[in-house]
Amino acid sequence: MGKIVRYITTDGSAFIIATDSTDMVYEMEQIHKTSATVTAALGRLITGASMMGDMLKSKEDTITVRIDANGECGDLIAVSDYNGNARAYVQNPVVELPLKPNGKLDVSGAVGTQGQLYVIKDIGLKEPYIGQVPIISGEIAEDLTNYFAQSEQTPSVCALGVLVNPDLTVKKAGGYIIQLLPGCADEIIDKIENNINSIKSVTSMLDDGMSVDEIAMAAMQGIEIEKLDETVAAYKCNCSRQRIENALISLGEKELIEMSQDTKNTDIQCHFCNKEYSFTPQEIKVLLNKAIKK
Repeated sequence: MGKIVRYITTDGSAFIIATDSTDMVYEMEQIHKTSATVTAALGRLITGASMMGDMLKSKEDTITVRIDANGECGDLIAVSDYNGNARAYVQNPVVELPLKPNGKLDVSGAVGTQGQLYVIKDIGLKEPYIGQVPIISGEIAEDLTNYFAQSEQTPSVCALGVLVNPDLTVKKAGGYIIQLLPGCADEIIDKIENNINSIKSVTSMLDDGMSVDEIAMAAMQGIEIEKLDETVAAYKCNCSRQRIENALISLGEKELIEMSQDTKNTDIQCHFCNKEYSFTPQEIKVLLNKAIKK
C-alpha cells in the first residue's frame, strides 16, 4: 500500500503533499503490461492524480486527469478518489523509444509535446469543474505545475518519478506537490527554491531508503512545518456489473436492440482493470426494457 503525507508551514503560508506510490504504479504496470517508457509516463500521471485526489475536500469527490497529446502512447487517463486511491488507462501501452542522451526514458517523446491536459473535478455540483491547459513539455510534472498556475492560480512545484527495473516491473515511484498559499513570504519562497534545486530526485530519495515524511522535510528544510495527516492509497478500480449495466442502458434503445439480436454474448472489458463482464442476449433484453421505461 502506498502512503501519502501532508504538511503545512506553521505560519500557514505553504503546503506540501508527498507520496510513495510504488505499489500503486507496480499494480498499474502489471495490469496494463506497459513498456518502460509508458510505465514512467502513466506512473507519473497516476501519482500526480493520487495526490490531487487526496487534496479534495469531500469523501464523495473524484478527480480525473487526462492528457490528449500527439505522442505515440495516445490518450492517458488517471482517476482518483478522495483518499488518493487511483486507477489509470493508456491508449497504447507499448511504445518503444531510444533513451535520451542523458540515459533517461523519453517520457515526453511518448506523451507528446503538443496537446491538452484536462482536469475534471466531480465535487458534487450540478456540473463537474473542468480545467484545461496546453501541454508544455509532456514530462507530466511540469504540465501539472502549469495547470495549477494557469487554471487554479496557485503557484506550485510538482515533482514526479518512476524507476523501472530491467524486467520492466516498477522499483520505485513517488512524488510531491508544494503549493504557496496567500501571504507566503519571500524568505519561505527562497528556501523552497533552494531546497528543490539541491535535493535528489524523488525516486533517488526513495531508492536511498527515505520515507515520504523525510522527503517532505527535505523539500521544506529550514522551514517550520507541522504534519496535517497521512493516508494509505492503492490502485483501485470501482467497476462493477451494476455500473456496466448502467453504461449499457445509457447507450439507448437502438444499440441495445442490435445487441439483443446477436446470438453471441456481449463481452465488455473494463479499461482500468481489464476485468471482463459478459451479458447474454436475454440479459441485454432485460436492460433494453429498463431503457424503454426510462
